Amino acid sequence: MFYNRTVLSNYLLLVLLFLTTITTVNAETITLYSGRSKSLIEPIIQQFEKETGIEVKVSYANTTQLAAKLRTEGEKSPASLFWAQDAGALGSVSKNKLFTKLPESILNKVPKTFRQSDGYWVATSGRARVLAYSPERITEDALPESIFELTEPKWKGKVGWAPLNASFQAFVTALRAQVGEERAEKWLRDMKENGAKAYPKNTPIIEALAAGEIDLGLPNHYYLFRFKKSDSKYPVDQVFFKANDPGNLVNIAGIGLLNSSENKETALKFIEFLLSSKAQQYFVSEVFEYPVTEGVIPNPKLLPLEELLKLVPKFNLNEMDDLEGTIKLLRRVDIL
Repeated sequence: MFYNRTVLSNYLLLVLLFLTTITTVNAETITLYSGRSKSLIEPIIQQFEKETGIEVKVSYANTTQLAAKLRTEGEKSPASLFWAQDAGALGSVSKNKLFTKLPESILNKVPKTFRQSDGYWVATSGRARVLAYSPERITEDALPESIFELTEPKWKGKVGWAPLNASFQAFVTALRAQVGEERAEKWLRDMKENGAKAYPKNTPIIEALAAGEIDLGLPNHYYLFRFKKSDSKYPVDQVFFKANDPGNLVNIAGIGLLNSSENKETALKFIEFLLSSKAQQYFVSEVFEYPVTEGVIPNPKLLPLEELLKLVPKFNLNEMDDLEGTIKLLRRVDIL
């Protein structure tokens, strides 16, 4: 069979253009493993795609599960970035040498408190642990001042927690680092024996408080604000424990660039965008989280960061790299 040379040349040209297009698309596509929920971050991802033309393929899952997946996949992971909802998971992945060190131009955008000491991950926003409660059943002056008081008989069956949630597991990782393995295990066992009620994540804790199932709960600070946004009289309030109590942990959501990334320069653009004033303002105004860069208009609903930092325990987020040890402890106590 014979082909017209012009037709054949045009055909080959089309094939070449097609292959060039595929290469271009691949160069402007990044794969993101996200432990942050879709409802929280999808708007800001869409904004990034709109402004840059870079496609972000997102795989959503529990932060702890994604950290374990990355440890299994290793250098063969298809992911370019890991966006975790806590420092513990980031520390675990970093400990397994799966991150590429970030450039100083990115690291210098945030204070040292909010980045990994060796430069392998950086915070994207701040989140605080709080004590949520039902003001209809408990007055503020009657609230416990420490997480260790939650094991007292008077709170039996009245406290809600979320052992499956990555934020709670990060809190336990921090607790182990602060007070030691033995005391952390005792607290967990005492809480269990005191009838602490388990919920799958933070939102159901807030809902259970409003429904009268429990009187106290241990969520992150911003969940209640979402309920209050649609109903200012929602029957739940929250406070911090006494200054320096482990229950006042200020954790972060953060991101790291994976060694497995085949387009690191493109992936770094996404990290830079998350640290931009536009993205930081989104986290503060819409998600009710704390910024990790300067130049952001404060959210009046949030305790000012300088006041918050007076309450937090004296603890370095870089110590939260033993997530595997926390999972083993929770299983040993039969909470997972």
